[in-house]
Amino acid sequence: MKPIRILLADDHTVVRDGLRALLEHESDMTVVAEAADGRECILLAETEAPDVIVMDIAMPNMNGMEATRRVLAANARVGVVILSMHQDESYVLGALKAGAKGYLLKDSIRSEVVQAIRAVSQGRSFLTRKVARILQEDYVSRLQQRGLEDRYDLLSDREREVLQMIAEGRSNKEVANLLNISLTTVETHRGHILQKLDIHSVPELILYAVRKGIIS
Repeated sequence: MKPIRILLADDHTVVRDGLRALLEHESDMTVVAEAADGRECILLAETEAPDVIVMDIAMPNMNGMEATRRVLAANARVGVVILSMHQDESYVLGALKAGAKGYLLKDSIRSEVVQAIRAVSQGRSFLTRKVARILQEDYVSRLQQRGLEDRYDLLSDREREVLQMIAEGRSNKEVANLLNISLTTVETHRGHILQKLDIHSVPELILYAVRKGIIS
């Protein structure tokens, strides 16, 4: 099996060195290049063809969010894991909207970094446990403060299955194959899910699934 080709993008040499040292111990991973800013990351993503990019948000010349958008516009098959010190929802949602599949905090444990890279290389979503826990706690608190009810109970059993699979990063076609239903049926379920939950995009759907503990 070919190793996962990884590009590290962070303006701090010590962070890149630490990540490289960690990943060199994994037999299924290889670091193919390092970038010190967003523009360099875009160039290396084109020339080195990585499977996964571990991307810092705050970098000079071009930040990680914009670099993520541009890399994925050129090659949607690349998996991006955002590495950040920010744990609030706005940053997580921004990263997902930019196209990132994973979100790690800079104080994440080593095993989470490895798990995130493996998950994203397979097209799946991954949020660090600390962020997931914070999102879950904030969600419950907001519902209680506003006296609102969770709309999850409005979903049918099939819609809950589809919700989880989409939140995990699966395409409509993959969901259709796994559930042995037509692509049109999946699209219909997806529309009903968004409508019932009052959600307007897949990134928001992923955050909802994390808040509910449906995915981690």
